[in-house]
Amino acid sequence: MKSKYKHEVKAALEQIKNSKPGLITEEYLRPLPVIVQRYLRNSGVIGKEKVLNVRVEMEGMMWSKPGDARMKIRSVQYNFFEPYSRFFFIKAFKMGIPAVGLHLYKEEKAIMLIKLAGLFTVADAKGPEMDQGETVTILNDMCFMAPGTLISKDIKWEILEPTVVKATFKNKTLTISAILYFDEEGNLVNFISNDRFETKDGKEYNNYPWSTPVTEFREINEIRRPAGARAIYQRPEGEFCYAEFVIKDIRHNCRELF
Repeated sequence: MKSKYKHEVKAALEQIKNSKPGLITEEYLRPLPVIVQRYLRNSGVIGKEKVLNVRVEMEGMMWSKPGDARMKIRSVQYNFFEPYSRFFFIKAFKMGIPAVGLHLYKEEKAIMLIKLAGLFTVADAKGPEMDQGETVTILNDMCFMAPGTLISKDIKWEILEPTVVKATFKNKTLTISAILYFDEEGNLVNFISNDRFETKDGKEYNNYPWSTPVTEFREINEIRRPAGARAIYQRPEGEFCYAEFVIKDIRHNCRELF
């Protein structure tokens, strides 16, 4: 699984090896809602390079069901934005038993593979629900991990309130939307979408509202951004927080795998 992850990242890096991103200027912000402009200015993206990709390392905890023992997790991922792709590799430990997970999203297709002890498959998810759901994840990553990408023309904005906007994101044939909530200072505090699906095994999918409320803001490599968040499904019986993440490192416009 890790070899597959590395192969996909290297192939995506090869595609951008000759790319020369320009700089983000005030001109790119003018079409955006005022609160989104404020978020980007506060983040410090003005004068920085446009984002070709990001590499993100995270740590945290996950739960498979309410009241279950927590799993400690470590993950590393690469996101690319022209074209959109996401390669996510995760290690988890629950009661001393290791598990590994692989999420791949490219060419509008997504898979999720999880193996216990590196041998026994516990989830093998693919299909239209995964494709749509991972497109939501791409937009979420753009908002949280790479705010400079919010200048993209693939996002259409609708102002709902002074600090609440709707973002409709299109990746070729896939279109999803989310509601972004900001505070008065322009900090992104929550992201809610109805276009993502919960699945444990890749066989049964449930379409519940999905949110990622922010737990921490921090400057990482000269960009101020959300550095911690919870991942929540709003099930009919109540809220289920299945993950908490903290970003440990994030880098932009990587040219090699590391």
